[in-house]
Order: sequence, then structure tokens, then C-alpha cells
Amino acid sequence: MQDHQYIHQKWSARGVWYRLADAFCIVAGLAISLQRGLATTIDHYVIAGAVAIIVYYLLAEVGDMYRNWHGVSEHREVVGTLICWGCTWMTLVLLAFITAHSGEFSRISTLAWLVVTPVLIVAARIITRWIQRARRLLGYNRRKFAIVGVNELGFQLAKNIEASPEMGLFLAGFFDDRPEERNPAIPDDLGRRVGTIQDLVDQAKLGAIERIYITFPMRAESRIRGVLDQLSDTTASVYIVPDFFVFQLLYSRWTDILGLPVVSVFESPIYGIDGLAKQVSDIVLGSLFLLLAAVPMAVIALGIKLTSPGPAFFRQKRYGLDGREIRIWKFRTMNVCEDGPQAVQAKPDDSRVTWLGAILRKTSLDELPQLFNVLAGDMSLVGPRPHATAQNEEYRSQIEGYMLRHKVKPGITGLAQVSGWRGETDSPEKMRKRIECDLHYIREWSMWLDVTILFRTIFVVFSAKNAY
Repeated sequence: MQDHQYIHQKWSARGVWYRLADAFCIVAGLAISLQRGLATTIDHYVIAGAVAIIVYYLLAEVGDMYRNWHGVSEHREVVGTLICWGCTWMTLVLLAFITAHSGEFSRISTLAWLVVTPVLIVAARIITRWIQRARRLLGYNRRKFAIVGVNELGFQLAKNIEASPEMGLFLAGFFDDRPEERNPAIPDDLGRRVGTIQDLVDQAKLGAIERIYITFPMRAESRIRGVLDQLSDTTASVYIVPDFFVFQLLYSRWTDILGLPVVSVFESPIYGIDGLAKQVSDIVLGSLFLLLAAVPMAVIALGIKLTSPGPAFFRQKRYGLDGREIRIWKFRTMNVCEDGPQAVQAKPDDSRVTWLGAILRKTSLDELPQLFNVLAGDMSLVGPRPHATAQNEEYRSQIEGYMLRHKVKPGITGLAQVSGWRGETDSPEKMRKRIECDLHYIREWSMWLDVTILFRTIFVVFSAKNAY
């Protein structure tokens, strides 16, 4: 019978504290909000508070809000908290309408609860971080750690741990059996090489080093096994740091299959609560933009019909999420509606472009009908711009990682467009720069990045650079 070995996540006391603190903040936020007036009996608010805690816990578990936040920026934790509570509050409002109990709650109290609770939750998490850092700086619960392997991965690990003082780790030094001339020079601000693997084992046996990180490359399996065999006679906590940076990682993350850990190499960052938040923002903002643009779009459509023969709109095949074919809406700006394998990009002074079409293209107003694609779920407001099918087939074999841009929905605007790579891509180098921006967007995605790109798009549109 095969012995199955599993890697389990440790039940953290910090996770318990976060759960208790979140529940307290939700109840406290409700209690503070009730001071602004009651519209019904207190029992209804008690039930609402209990349901809020349950819904918040469910969303927080999905959003991995109770993980170990060591080494993760405060910004990401705060944003995750705000998204989680916002979705919880909207769920409660929806339940109140569905059960016909919305009239029994004070609107002032409900809105105050929406604002007060996330302030309390965020404050609790930030204060927790401050306390942890203060304790570490005062020397409480600090532990020595060592890095096995004098290499770039070890240097980066040392920098990351130094930038996370709340972890309470103090570097004892680097250990390696290879001759010093075969190792890169250790930066002066990171420490020094203090000995061999045997020296490390001796110190670990004496309890002088409590945590050890092995940064050998994955191909050095025999060396890693040898170090693990020697360290198995100590009580030190040992970690292997895989050198996944040798791959072109696209928002990698750990997951497991019945306890067997796996790491994603090519993955979309937009899932769980983050995915829900982006979808909701697309629907809300897309509807608002479409409402504001309805009259101008009608005028543009009429102008196109009156100034040139042909339809006001046309649909073109593009690649969407996961490489599935979609058809995007655009205002017709040319005397032709090309959508074949030989579609040619517009160039300066292109004879196919009508005089009105030239204005629409310079101002990007020809893209407005894609708001219909956003509301239909085919596109997002922000994401990699969808290329013509002919371009995809041309460049997917020339540019490494080209198809990875389809791990998220295409957007009306994107990081490439606000970074100077808007317009014609008449060379592989221009397309390569655009793809670099697209993949950077996916790796670094956040709701704040989307907001930033939307604002930057306004200035890009007015500049009319590279638009023809």
C-alpha cells in the first residue's frame, strides 16, 4: 500500500485572532451605526449582524484573507479587506430586498454600517502589524535564520525578509560547500558567508539557528537531498525556496489537490473576490459610461450613415478570454469592413479611412461601442487590447508568451495603450513592447491599477498620439 505524504498548512493563532477581530469589528460597526436611529426592533439588527459575520467569513475564506500576511504589502491586505466587506454589505442589501425586509432597516444606519465597519477592520489589521513590528524591533520572538546557497535567489530572499521586519527573522549568514571563487560576491548590506553545510548543521544542533532556507536550483536535486539528510538530525525548521524565476511566471500561486501542493506557472490573477469585484465594477462603470455616451453615440452613428455608404457599426473577430473567439463592436471608420486572415492595420494617411473616421480614430471614439461587449461579459474596461485574428496568428509564433495575454478578458483600454504603445504595430519590436506591458499588467494586476489606467487613458485620448 502506497504511503501518501501530504503537506499541511499550519493552523495559525494569528488567523484565529483575525477571525475574532473581524467579527468584533462587524458587531462594533453595527452598534456604532445604530446610534443614528432605529427603524425597527433590535432583533432585526442582531440577525443582520449574525448573517453579516457568516457571509464575511465565507467571502474571506474564498479570498484567502486569513492567510499568513508576512511579506505581503499592507496595501494588498487593505484592498482585500475593503472588497470583502463591500461584497458582504451588497449581499446583505440584496437579501433584505429579496425577503422584503429592506423597509425595516434605517437607511442612515445601513449606510453608516457600510462605512464604519471597514474602517474598524482595516484599523485592527494595521494595528496588529504595528504591534508585531514593534515586538520584533524590541527583540521579542526574534529567530535566527540561515540561507543555504550563495546565489542570486539567496540574495533576493535575504532582501525580501529584511523588508518584512514583522517576520521577526535575523540573518545568521550564508552557508555553502562550494569554493568561494565559484560563488558570486555577496552584497555588503546582506551579510557574509559564515561556513560550510557541516558548520550549519553543528549550529542547528546547538539551537543557534532555528530556521533554514535552501536556495539551490531545482536541478541540484542530489545536493538538496544531501543537505536535508544532514539537517534531519536537527530541530531546525527547513524550507526549500524553488527557483521558479527561471520561468516566465504569470501571477503564480500555490494551491493543492487533496493535500498535494502544486504551483501555477501561468495563471490569471482575477479570481475569487478579486474577480467578482472587477466584474461588478465593469458592469456598474460600463453602464454609467454607456448612459453618458448614449447621445454622442447616436450622433456619431447618424454622422457615419450620412457621410459614407455602409453600416454605422461593424463587428470584427478577436481573441477573448482563454483564446475564445469573440466579436467586438466598433464604429465603422473606413470604406471597407475587413475581417479576414489578411486584415491590414490602418497607417498614416490611409486612403481607406473616411474623414469622419479619421476624427473618430484620433479621439478613440470608434471604440465606444465596445461598452456593449463589456456589459455582455466578453470584455473588460481595462485589460490587454484585443488584436485582430490575423495578428494573433502572425505573432503567436514569433513572440514568447504572446498568448498568455488571453489569461484575462481583453479591455477597451490597457497598460500598453497608456504607456506609449497605442496605435499601429507595424514591426515585431513594437508588438513585443506591447506584449511586455500586457504581461506586466497581468502579473501586477489590482483594482487600483485599473483605476490608474482609466485616468491615464483620458490624457492619452486627448493627446491623440499614434492614433490614425
